[in-house]
Amino acid sequence: MGEIRGYSDDLLLHKGEKLSGILEVIVLTTLAGSTIPIGGFLAKIERIHPRWLEEEFRHSIIAFGGGVLLAAVALVLVPVGITEMHPLTAAGAILMGGICFMFLDRMLEKHQNSASQMIAMLLDFIPESLALGATFANGGSVGMLLAILIGLQNLPEGFNAYRELRTSETMKRHLILPGFCLLVLLGPLSGLIGYYLLSQVPQLVGMTMLFAAGGILYLTFQDIAPQAKLARRWAPALGAVLGFVFGLIAQMVIA
Repeated sequence: MGEIRGYSDDLLLHKGEKLSGILEVIVLTTLAGSTIPIGGFLAKIERIHPRWLEEEFRHSIIAFGGGVLLAAVALVLVPVGITEMHPLTAAGAILMGGICFMFLDRMLEKHQNSASQMIAMLLDFIPESLALGATFANGGSVGMLLAILIGLQNLPEGFNAYRELRTSETMKRHLILPGFCLLVLLGPLSGLIGYYLLSQVPQLVGMTMLFAAGGILYLTFQDIAPQAKLARRWAPALGAVLGFVFGLIAQMVIA
């Protein structure tokens, strides 16, 4: 009788831990995604004078996002992704991510799509949310750090995506922020897919992380770094350092 009761208690404990993990994934991915509309709102209200200071601020925001993205690659995606993975497989996953992002970038350029910043943001957000969900399912310790980095990078990406869409002729301005709020739902959805499906194949989790890392590296040097540069201004480059420092602090505090 005692054995049955002990088994029942263990089962309830396991179910409780699983439910707790699911709730953590939903909450963290939602919070990380919520910085998308927050960034868009900041872009909507930003009014800084004189004009040169406003321009420098915008470029610094772009550079800050690049620094956070590099922090995500250097501190989480690559170190965790290469665990128990063959070097050639890891290299192939990173290259595949870079190549896929390159082809998508070329396609957007060819069609002169005004939503390229938003698409680039989702290409980071979705695979990282998938990896976050799988990490929590496997009891990994980097899920919280990954959520913080996703939230940090979504803020400047939401800022830049709003400014890009604001000039679009295909989307009404008053619909941009509500649309950004709907994009937040992709975080929990991707996180739960990662929790239930991706976690069953640990190597696939690593490959997803490395794929995202390759895409981020491509975007950083193809789009973000060139946009961040401003003649005779030094704050934007410092913004990139600041973004990386934020990621480093988060990593050290959680570790």
